[in-house]
Amino acid sequence: MKNNFKYIITSLLLTCTLLYNSGCKKVDFGDINQNPNQTTEPITSALLTNGLAGVANIVWDAGGIRTVTGYYAQYFSQTQYTEFSRYSKTSTNMDATYAGSLNDYQKIIDYNTNEETKGKAVANGSNKNQIATARILKAYTYWWLTDLWGDIPYSLALKGNGTIAYDKQQDIYKDLIKELKEAVDQFDAGLTFKGDILFNGNINKWKKFANSIRLLMALQISKADATLGKAEFASALSHAAGLIETSSDNATMAFPGGTYDNNFYNYYNIVVRDDEAVSKTMTDWLSSRNDARINAYGSSTVGFPYGLTRDNATLFANANTNFARPIHPSLRTATSPMVLIGAANVWLARAEAAFRGWTAENQTTTYAKGIEESMKQWGVYNAGALATYMTQPTVDLAGGSVLEKIVNQEWAAWYPNGVRGWSLWRRTNFPTLTAAPGQANAIPRRMAHGNNESGLNPQNWTAGVAGYTVGSEIDSQWGRMWWDN
Repeated sequence: MKNNFKYIITSLLLTCTLLYNSGCKKVDFGDINQNPNQTTEPITSALLTNGLAGVANIVWDAGGIRTVTGYYAQYFSQTQYTEFSRYSKTSTNMDATYAGSLNDYQKIIDYNTNEETKGKAVANGSNKNQIATARILKAYTYWWLTDLWGDIPYSLALKGNGTIAYDKQQDIYKDLIKELKEAVDQFDAGLTFKGDILFNGNINKWKKFANSIRLLMALQISKADATLGKAEFASALSHAAGLIETSSDNATMAFPGGTYDNNFYNYYNIVVRDDEAVSKTMTDWLSSRNDARINAYGSSTVGFPYGLTRDNATLFANANTNFARPIHPSLRTATSPMVLIGAANVWLARAEAAFRGWTAENQTTTYAKGIEESMKQWGVYNAGALATYMTQPTVDLAGGSVLEKIVNQEWAAWYPNGVRGWSLWRRTNFPTLTAAPGQANAIPRRMAHGNNESGLNPQNWTAGVAGYTVGSEIDSQWGRMWWDN
């Protein structure tokens, strides 16, 4: 019967095609192709949870693109297969993020705003607070994408249009900032939305998260558009909803364990890998300042030399079996939390902005507060020890390069978030990082696209990467994006 039914449908459609000019009308088969056991309405709370479930991967994902950016920021070293830390071309596809979390967030927005479904959305516990949340997460995800690749599909994306053109990074940044501002102002006193595993429906924390993202994005464009950056930084800083300023407001992903474990725990205890290490660049920086975070950032204080050839890396690993694996074991249990954006990051950004003359805040006070919050985040804070720490010539802002000292602390505080640490270095050239030994090229400035874009969206890809040609190489990982020029 099923095969006969398909035959009838095929025959009818073929007949309509052949007789189109004779006026054959469209055949309406009603609901015969609908599965009565499957819901046709999206469960927006589940979409939100699903999107948030992978958001920690933006900070670090085992062996993925975020880990590669950690090599570029020199947070980590490869201990066996060292190609990426020696800058072999990393061609990575970005479409999984569009089809995954970005699509989830867009479905939430569409379902809550479409005239045909928004009434049902409210009845099912959705509301514009959930829309605002989805807009913030969408902006946060796009910020990560554009800081990796530069120009990417944006304004026409997530609309089911197939192959689409790329947007310029400067236009993407401006629109993301607009989205964050509008999302914060969109929250109301309506129903508490469901599915929020980041802030558990706390609207005040969502507002602080959005304002903090906007503040950090504004500082990221300091080299490309200082006028816009200064204005947006001041706007975010003065917003009545506030910023992330204490550890209690940190955007922290909690892991319940079981099927949803901490990323580092999963890497070391489930996947059981051993080819990642804390780089000697990081451990040397920490130890030279008697920085207590060295006891939290890795399993030991023995850093792994950065960018070694495979043979030399194997020799070092065999001779130093206690090299530092990322994150101390006590801080990478199945349920250990992971901070997306913390008070330390915001305070240190405020210190840099004060140095640049963007605000009237005190650069020394905000700088000290940022370091304090970072120590608290990693569980190594001690008031007396911190006071001594701040008097060291390499830390004290009196004397030397003030900007370098502030940015160095920003870099240390972003660990293990390679994308942010790498972006900071690209924007400021601090900290002073030395490229892998024997490499003719410097540290990469962007990610190159995987084969999906060049194969499935060739014309738009060609136009989209035109500005990233270096020598004869198109889509070069040494091409500079807008805010890096």
